[in-house]
Amino acid sequence: MSNERGVLLIGYGLAGRVFHAPLINSTPGLALRAVVTNDPERRAQAAADLPGIRLHATAEEAWTQLEDIDLVVIASANRTHVPLALAAAHHGLHMVIDKPLAATAAQAHIVIDAAAAADVQVHPFQNRRWDSDFLTLRALVAEGSLGRIHRFESRIERLRTLPKGNWRESADPEDFGGVLLDFGAHLVDQALAL
Repeated sequence: MSNERGVLLIGYGLAGRVFHAPLINSTPGLALRAVVTNDPERRAQAAADLPGIRLHATAEEAWTQLEDIDLVVIASANRTHVPLALAAAHHGLHMVIDKPLAATAAQAHIVIDAAAAADVQVHPFQNRRWDSDFLTLRALVAEGSLGRIHRFESRIERLRTLPKGNWRESADPEDFGGVLLDFGAHLVDQALAL
């Protein structure tokens, strides 16, 4: 019997393909066993990137094959995070949810309460907490090298590789999108972690 924890990855866009799949595959004790993406081209990419992996077009399909799954990583479009998290809790799966966990604090509490009721863990994924510049700043603040901090400013510079008008930039509340939720979550998390 394997000591590895089986992982189901939902979403194989930028976050799933570039961040989550490589992190899962490089973490001892985790085994990426299945990927969900409704995009046929992304399923083909996942098949090429991850030979032998189970591929599903829908989460509903994946929920029927959980025998070797302990954890779900939700890296799909923001608007899907809450319903997928509630389904994962219903199936007794621990969860890592790419930020934002939810669009509102009330929705986040619904997810947290569902996880608690199912006795599973839920963790938001905040990858920018591990950036080397941030870790250096955090160490300097902790050791007092910078003296008393009176003001903190932060921003994220980025190369724009996504076309305008995609869901990440949508201000529609249904999309949980826009630059504030996409990058603001990182800035707030870093400020709180300092």
